[in-house]
Amino acid sequence: MRPTKRLIALGLATALLAACGHKDKDAPLAFVPADTPYVFANIEAPSDDVRASAYNQWNLQLPGQVAQLKTLADSQEQVGHTNNANLLRALVKELDGKKAEDVVTTLGMDPKGKMAFYGLGLAPVLRADLADPKAFSAFVDRMEAAYGQKFDVAKVGDQSYRKAVSAESGTEVVLAVVGKQLVATLLPSDAAEPQLRQALGLDRPEKNLQDDGRLEKIAKDKGYEKFAVGAVDIAHLLPLMASGKDPLFAAMVRQKMQADAAKTGEPITAQANPFPPSCEADATRIAARFPSASFGYTRIDATHQETRFDIALAPDITQAFSGLEVEVPGLGKDSDTAFDFALALPVKQIREFWTAQADAVTAKPFQCPALAGLNEAFAKVGPAMQQAAIPPFGDLRGIRIALDSFSMPPADKAGQIPSITGRILIATSNPAGLVAMGSAVMPALAQVKLTPDGKPVALPAEMTAMAGGPGFAAMTNNAVAIGIGAGQDAKLGDMLKDTIGDKGRQMRVHLNGDMYRTWIDLMADKADAMSAAGAGIDPTADPATAEKARADAAARSKAQFDTMRAQAQRIVQLSGDVTVDGNGLVITSKAETK
Repeated sequence: MRPTKRLIALGLATALLAACGHKDKDAPLAFVPADTPYVFANIEAPSDDVRASAYNQWNLQLPGQVAQLKTLADSQEQVGHTNNANLLRALVKELDGKKAEDVVTTLGMDPKGKMAFYGLGLAPVLRADLADPKAFSAFVDRMEAAYGQKFDVAKVGDQSYRKAVSAESGTEVVLAVVGKQLVATLLPSDAAEPQLRQALGLDRPEKNLQDDGRLEKIAKDKGYEKFAVGAVDIAHLLPLMASGKDPLFAAMVRQKMQADAAKTGEPITAQANPFPPSCEADATRIAARFPSASFGYTRIDATHQETRFDIALAPDITQAFSGLEVEVPGLGKDSDTAFDFALALPVKQIREFWTAQADAVTAKPFQCPALAGLNEAFAKVGPAMQQAAIPPFGDLRGIRIALDSFSMPPADKAGQIPSITGRILIATSNPAGLVAMGSAVMPALAQVKLTPDGKPVALPAEMTAMAGGPGFAAMTNNAVAIGIGAGQDAKLGDMLKDTIGDKGRQMRVHLNGDMYRTWIDLMADKADAMSAAGAGIDPTADPATAEKARADAAARSKAQFDTMRAQAQRIVQLSGDVTVDGNGLVITSKAETK
């Protein structure tokens, strides 16, 4: 070999070694099988800024969560589950009055470490870096002491682990500290040693996800930050569940069959096979319609949290909707209204799509007994789609609701409807027909003479009396819009001319902090009323027990909503949208905080 070629070869070899050498062979992802059906992990450890943002969020939530745990512990004590109550109170002691940073330290977790939650088959495994393994073991000791029942201690090779077997489910929880990592998993109670060794990481998978690079590719393609990426291989997951070949799922089903046999006296051999071959085939067919999903953060800092969720779809689904521009004014526009919701409902295309799906199932029904209900459901889709063609529903393209204000009536007028100012738009290919049908139902509407020029017309007072303000309507050749409240007439024209949905857009929503806080208060009031009325409480319980149950429910509700209110105070705005692109369904959400 010539000197030049030798130098080139040496340079390439050095580069390859460097590329391989930067990967940590003991990183959690190095233990994840490349063919895992699901995984949530960090490819890179979170930055200081990301950790600080997460801590801030957790610190807001923690007081409410502690209050809920205290109430739950009391309720467990009340029904005689003393061990559960003691465990919850021990957990409260670990959390109460502490900052998130302190809790992480107490647990021995490494705040700058990595983690992976994944499937060994269907068996869930959590592997996370520890800063202080002894601190974590001490935490588990405290929880066991509080519960009053210790885990069994066992060994595989030289590795010790703790386990708790559940005879009712045919499973066992396995907990271990392996090196400087926590490993927690759920396995069949009769798990074979090879499965146990791989779950603990004593034996490595033939191909691992870190070397495979699939998660990194997903993060790059979707724009996910590398500190939190999730993926689900649905094309693998559903057939695995339906095949009966997965040890965990098979053990749980077998345990249920044994329990049924004990109740009925019917031997297991006489029971129907829960995993006939047709089920795996049908599961594969269904999974091909949405073969994978992924999710992750696309941005996170002190004042922003943005996420994205992707579902891959079969080509015929993406072709039907990805290039579709639905004429819903406002669907393609970012909003600064207090609440703005726009939804595409292209009934013509929806009918064509679902009719094709129903025809496919009718031509080739599912054979798996567990899917008989799907065959029945699709048999009803065809007639339903024919009815959907009838005007005005058949002419529908979408709706948009924009609210400027929303407030509940005062306590002394609780029977009244909420006070609302805002607008609603119905996009349709036949707005005049929609108005004519509305006039037949509401004779007062017949007095309103709308023309397709977008100019607002006042609605009769009898139509808007309940709304507590004036009403207006306007129409174009593409939509009808109604506004309630003073000044809404000036906004209808702009609403009707807003940007229509861009290609593939299915939904858009926006909510500002004031409106969000109003709705939190509304939900809290409703929850308080339900607690006071005894909703969900055993009607046969004695008065003292019922009153205690009401008080516990009210305390849990208050703790939950106190947490939600504390978080709501920081909200500037929330938004989200749904789009179908050339690969599938994309759902994004954004939260801006103070």
